[in-house]
Amino acid sequence: MKQKFISVLLTVALCAALLCACGKQEGDLLAAIQERGELIVAMEGTWSPWTYHDESGALVGYDVEVAQGIAEKLGVTAAFVEGEFNGLLAGLDAGRYDMIVNGVDIDEGRKEKYDFSEPYAYGRTAVIVRADDDSIQTMEDLNGKQTANTIESTYAAVAQKYGAEVTGVDDLNQTFELLLSGRIDATLNAEVSYYDYLRAHPDAELKIACLDPENTLTAIPMRKGEGSANLVQAVNGALAEMAADGTLSALSEKYFGTDISKAD
Repeated sequence: MKQKFISVLLTVALCAALLCACGKQEGDLLAAIQERGELIVAMEGTWSPWTYHDESGALVGYDVEVAQGIAEKLGVTAAFVEGEFNGLLAGLDAGRYDMIVNGVDIDEGRKEKYDFSEPYAYGRTAVIVRADDDSIQTMEDLNGKQTANTIESTYAAVAQKYGAEVTGVDDLNQTFELLLSGRIDATLNAEVSYYDYLRAHPDAELKIACLDPENTLTAIPMRKGEGSANLVQAVNGALAEMAADGTLSALSEKYFGTDISKAD
């Protein structure tokens, strides 16, 4: 009887410990992160200059340094998880990481599903075509055209809104391969990413056909719910400090050659 009683006590203690751990993770994600000592951040690692690998193989980019700055202000270190963009949001849903820092633009569908930080970058979506193609002059000319993007991206959504048929791809490099080989008519992406690609590939026969009139707002998605409230507040505080002390402007100039951290 005594042994059975001790066994019951141990079981109760184990359940209490598990409930406590779950409460820290689900009830206050910020507290769980600070106890863990790591901020787990997801990104592609293949989208220059946002997140990519340099010649030495190191993970670098605007978003890498933004995430590291946020982690530092939270009193932890940033641990990066890389993957194809189409799987990043699913991984966030499953709780495999704390946030995505990967040039994610806010749209209405995402706002319903995720808690976003305040915007930390602003830009325009460019319609990119081959240099000898004049068939697209406006966004409306995308109707009936073949484009390519990662399916979960806002760029794919914009293309579909204007009537384009979107082919799913894994990353930006694959998109440009399809465009240059003539297998698609256009692709949509951040204007700054187009200029970054041209810096690395100056002989690429590409041009911007037009720009979407709507500005993009780039922010950090986190899981929705009360458990993320303190984390969202802390991330917003960190971004505000990085904006006020000039860090975001300096990182923008370093990676994009222009300041994308401020709205026009």
